[in-house]
Amino acid sequence: MVDRLSPLDASFLFAEHRTAAMHVGAVMTFAPPEDGPFDPDAFTDLIGHRLALVPRYRQKVREVPGGLGLPVWVDDPDFDLGFHVRRSALPAPGTEEELLDLVGRLLARQLDRSRPLWEVYLVEGLADGRFAVVTKTHHAMVDGLASMDIGAALLDLTPQPRETPEDDWRPAPEPSGLELAASAAAHALRRPRDVLDVAGRALTDVREAVSTVGKTVEGVLAAGRSAATVRPVQPLNAATGQQRRYGMCRTSLAEHRAVRRAHGGTVNDVVLAVVAGALRRWLISRGEPLTADTAVRAMVPVSVRARARGGSGAGNSISAYLVDLPVTEDDPLARLAVLREAMEVHKRSGQAVGAATLMKLVGLAPPIVHSLGARLASQFSSNFYNVLVTNVPGPPRPLYAMGAPMLDMFPVVPLAGGQAVAIGITSYDTGMHYGFTADRDAVPDVDVLAGFVADSLAELVGLS
Repeated sequence: MVDRLSPLDASFLFAEHRTAAMHVGAVMTFAPPEDGPFDPDAFTDLIGHRLALVPRYRQKVREVPGGLGLPVWVDDPDFDLGFHVRRSALPAPGTEEELLDLVGRLLARQLDRSRPLWEVYLVEGLADGRFAVVTKTHHAMVDGLASMDIGAALLDLTPQPRETPEDDWRPAPEPSGLELAASAAAHALRRPRDVLDVAGRALTDVREAVSTVGKTVEGVLAAGRSAATVRPVQPLNAATGQQRRYGMCRTSLAEHRAVRRAHGGTVNDVVLAVVAGALRRWLISRGEPLTADTAVRAMVPVSVRARARGGSGAGNSISAYLVDLPVTEDDPLARLAVLREAMEVHKRSGQAVGAATLMKLVGLAPPIVHSLGARLASQFSSNFYNVLVTNVPGPPRPLYAMGAPMLDMFPVVPLAGGQAVAIGITSYDTGMHYGFTADRDAVPDVDVLAGFVADSLAELVGLS
């Protein structure tokens, strides 16, 4: 059986171009183990053994000749662990600023399409014997929630690494171009029958089918009307290059929950209010005018993996909301109230931008057209929103790498076309970690923006 990429997963391949690398990942820092120094070679060997838990990490993407079908996953017969797991070091004692500069340089490099689409960097030399692990995984392989599952496969709940099953992996024979083309042609012939089958099942309940279609059409129209009003916001929307900067801010999960308890809503509502406050302070610090016409629209992805049938496995299952961040509002509690109400309205209306559903519909068109559509969507993303803000729950308890306790887990999210900043948030243990991916030239002060997160949260905590 050919393991073909879904239309949504393939869209992240198609959207990638010279100035838009489409990988996600994390920056994790660790304290040294209590019983001795960390052994990078042993950890590399452990990663090799644990790949049995994530088979996709030993597969690469193959294009179908002539664009007759969507790309497929195939085993890499020349898989080289040493290529994917790399060691680096900072001049000891390495500072956080030096680590962030290194991360920015690593994020600028696109993944090699001829190999499995992931890399792990072990960074030694941080002060106090600490080290960091930087991961990069192509968005075609995982969404935010799934990437945390895969990352957790390489870590442990206790200082003692758990037993790993024996790995007897042998790569399956790689299909020829002719076999891929024949499989794609057969899939295309089956596709109309699949569509009729789906339609037949839907029509067993006409009212439900009409309601579903109505909501989908209404959501698409609402998204279109909303997008028509979006204006670029400097410096969030700018021409971007290949180089990146990275910023991060550690905050307390308990403080986010305290604000939620005091004022209602969800932790995600509090996160959006914190981001709105930080962006407000940052825009003012840069001398950007905040007028009645100023609007910052965020795309807020929501993983629907747990609600989808099957609920597990790799790949993308995403919906998203377009949310206006009230950066012109001076009162922190008023910002929170606006966002709490906006998110509640979105949830009641069911008008999320259903990326997975829409991409499946687009996938009925020839893959070449799908490729062009995804590229255009990436290039003109600033017409739909100004900044990406994605919040993904992480592990709720401490994790370890070969006995070394993990201190922090900062997410890495990619920049789309015309987007100079993307913000990822991940909870881990008792912390809430904000990671900022930024264009190196358009946002030289990403560290200032990251620092304003703590100030914005402190405002809300002080009023709770």
